[in-house]
Formats: sequence, structure tokens, C-alpha cells
Amino acid sequence: MRPIGVLGGGQLARMIALAAHPLGLRCRVFDPSPCPPASAVAEHMHADFTDVDALERFTDGLDVVTFEIEHLADIALETVARTAELRPSAGAIRIARDRLIEKQFLRSQGIATAPFLEIGPNSDLEAAVEGLGLPMVIKTRTEGYDGRGQIIARSRQELASAVTALAPRPLIAEGLISFDRELSVAAVRSATGEFRVYPVVQNHHENGILQWTLAPAPNTSIALADRINEIARQLVVSLDYVGVLVIELFQIGEQVAVNELAPRVHNSGHWTIEGAETCQFENHVRAVLGLPLGSTTATDGWVMFNLLGRAPDIRRVLELPGAHLHLYGKSPRPGRRIGHINCRAAQPDSARARLQSYLGVS
Repeated sequence: MRPIGVLGGGQLARMIALAAHPLGLRCRVFDPSPCPPASAVAEHMHADFTDVDALERFTDGLDVVTFEIEHLADIALETVARTAELRPSAGAIRIARDRLIEKQFLRSQGIATAPFLEIGPNSDLEAAVEGLGLPMVIKTRTEGYDGRGQIIARSRQELASAVTALAPRPLIAEGLISFDRELSVAAVRSATGEFRVYPVVQNHHENGILQWTLAPAPNTSIALADRINEIARQLVVSLDYVGVLVIELFQIGEQVAVNELAPRVHNSGHWTIEGAETCQFENHVRAVLGLPLGSTTATDGWVMFNLLGRAPDIRRVLELPGAHLHLYGKSPRPGRRIGHINCRAAQPDSARARLQSYLGVS
């Protein structure tokens, strides 16, 4: 079988390639970095995402191309789609990469979100305050992740300063909603239409960066899980989606509001590598190739803990019962996600606290 193309060569592409390998499949990644994490385990083409000639060489001999990053220029999507199947589709990427278009789409589907308004260069900020109230969060519509491109405004002065700081990029204002906890779900739909969904998980972010995930999410009612699964099915069908789609949500009582969509494999699904019968990366490969999907059943309770800034003492991690260490081959720097730990536990929240104490991190 021909290689699978992956736009982007970071840790997600690396884990896609590692999942493809036992199936006898190879990956070819395209990334502007000279030595991205995936280059250690996959063929790597080093060029800019706007280099049409390089993109055409990249897709030569490929039937299917997927991606690990949605913030791609239209020229990259259009060039790849001329000669290979792009899965998920360019249409899905265009919706999910723009926070305004994404929320408009979700509302058109009857799915709850935080209240929002578009903020333009000549917008009446007083009208935004009247519409959303304070505090609110100002975000760039595109290329915002891990807390980048967003500022919470608690006063009119902070609102004006936030708009100035993030301009001239297109912006969206969102009302802050009071929620009980953050959840997410990873769904996967094959090119044949087969659909599976992983258990709902609980996430914790600090400064916009995911710190840990508990899988499955504790104390989740059957009714709430069913509602989230319905949303997942509705979205993959509406988008004619192929691959893994992760939906990030806020839980408010027994209701949910969708925060963001990630049209790709996702950090909150890393627990599935050891924690599900078929991990998100293998199921993504199966989906984009139209192969039968594997079971998404969790094997036990799990905590996924991100390693930020520096690597831990490998010996100390491997001493922990049930712990599995994943390092991405990235050089340490403050705030950088360089790996994660999956730890099997009957009570994931207690295991998370023990893991943090053991590693000496908050």
C-alpha cells in the first residue's frame, strides 16, 4: 500500500506514523522545520506550506493525505486535493480553523456554544459589552492554541487594550460562561461511513494549555454521555467527516456547550495509546484509508499527564506501577509540550494527584 501523507511533522504526526507501522504502513510528512519529531519515524519533506512545487512533489505517489495541524493556507489544501484525497476534507478544516465560522456552524446545527460576537477594526466595543457583558474573552479567529491569541477582559479599559494588542488580526469576542468542568470526546468516522466514539474524558487546562486528562470522565451520567455522543455523530455526519474529530465542551449541570472542534487527533486522546483497545492514532489511519475501525472501549481508568518544559527523570517515571512514558524528541523549553505520561488506575483522579506529587509538579 502507498504511504499516507501527513501535513505537519510534529508529535501528532509522529504518533500517527508509529500507529501505522504495525499495520505495515508508512507515512510521509511535510513540515517546514528541518528536523520535526515525526522525521525520526517517517519520510520527511522539508518545505514551506505555501511552496506549491514542493507540495506537488510531496503528493506524488500518494493516494491519501491527512494532517496534524488545521492552520494551513488554502493554497496547501488546494494543491494537495488536486492529486490526492484530503481526509478530513478542506471544508471541515476551513470551518474548524476559524473560531467565528466554527461557532456559526455549531449554532446552525442547533448546538449550544458560549455567546459570541465578531470584533472588527471599527466595532463598537460598548455594544459588545452590552451584548456579552464583562468579563469576556477576546480571541484571534485563527491560529490560537495552547492559550495563544486570547486575552480575558474584565473591564472596558482591558477590553480596548486586548483588541489593540491582538489587532490587526480578525477577532471574536466570547462571553465567559460559568461551567462545572471541561470535557472532550474523540469521535472517528471512516471513509466508508463507519462511526465509533471514545469514552468522554475530563480535562484540566492552565493558561490555555492542557495539563491532564482523566479517562473516562468520572461521575458522568449516562444521559450526559449520550447527549455528547449524539453531538459527535451529528457533527461528523454534517461535515461528511473522515478521520478523528475531537469536540471540546463545557459541562453546565447536565447540559453542555461546545467550546471548540479539533479536526484531527488530539492531546486529550493520548490516553488511548495504552488505554483503549484501539488508539486514536490507529483508528485515524484506519479511517482515512477506509479500513474497518477498531474498538474504542477503554481498558480501565487512565490519567494522561502532559510534560511541559522539561523531561522528568525517566527512571522515576518507569518505577511507577501502570505508567507509560512518551517523549516526542523535542528539546526542552519553558511551556513546551515535550511528552506525556499515561498511567493506568482504577481511580484516575487519585492517580493524577499521586503522579503530580511524585514528579514534584503542580
